[in-house]
Amino acid sequence: MSAVLVVGSLAYDSVKTPSGKAEKSLGGSANYFSLAASLFSRVRVVGVVGEDYSEQDRQILLKREVDLTGLQTVAGKTFHWEGTYENNLNEAVTLKTELNVFAQFNPTLPEDYRDSAYVFLANIDPTLQLQVLSQVKKPVFVGMDSMNFWIGSKQSELREVLKKVDIVFMNDAEAKMLTQTSNTITAIKKTAELGPKYVVIKKGEYGATLYSQKYGFYQIPALPVENVVDPTGAGDSFAGGFFGTLASRLNADQIPEWNDLKAATLAGTVMSSQTIQDFSMKALIKVDQNLFEGQLVQLKQMIH
Repeated sequence: MSAVLVVGSLAYDSVKTPSGKAEKSLGGSANYFSLAASLFSRVRVVGVVGEDYSEQDRQILLKREVDLTGLQTVAGKTFHWEGTYENNLNEAVTLKTELNVFAQFNPTLPEDYRDSAYVFLANIDPTLQLQVLSQVKKPVFVGMDSMNFWIGSKQSELREVLKKVDIVFMNDAEAKMLTQTSNTITAIKKTAELGPKYVVIKKGEYGATLYSQKYGFYQIPALPVENVVDPTGAGDSFAGGFFGTLASRLNADQIPEWNDLKAATLAGTVMSSQTIQDFSMKALIKVDQNLFEGQLVQLKQMIH
């Protein structure tokens, strides 16, 4: 089993949805990713938190044997995001972003992290993503996430990252914005032309699409969830399930094949479907191997 390195935010989120609200609950891309990935593989985290980050929240990852050697604790407050979901649960409206200690985040990899085979660059400044890649020796498989803010403000740096990764995770609106096209299929193909071998388009309640220039499209539905409480972190949980599965299936020197990526897409779909069923990470924490396997069987039955 290989280890997965994730670099991203650890945060406190204040979220309001039609189901209710949660004030300053645990969030951040690295947290969601790590909790999902740790069900399958070893995880190494690089991030920064403030003095207000509680020991109880740290223990959530430590209990899953997530390596926090690369987690910096500095004077100040932890990154805080406040958002709301109205009728469209596929799209959050940001009300407030307080970067706090994250504003000066300088991702420095511990020496034993630099040999990580699997690397995920969560949704952070593309300049920082490039900084991380310069510190990793010989990664086997690198993935990245991004968002409309970076596409609009730092597209040249973002395109540099795209040249250096194997897979990119986006939603259809972000892919269209990046490629300046109005058709999702065209946007996926044009995104792949920018460098990554594979593209994953996350479509919320409509599932996910995996694309390869060599193998074409692999489309899977979302698991039916009757009560969507909080979609925050679903995409990061998807990526965590995806990368955790790859690392569990392969040795550190093995390059993933198409069938590995299809299996990873299924796992990511299961993990994201669990995350959305409660606020923050409450539902994701409860996912064990038995629950995962049962949901995976259900998803495979839907496909076949």
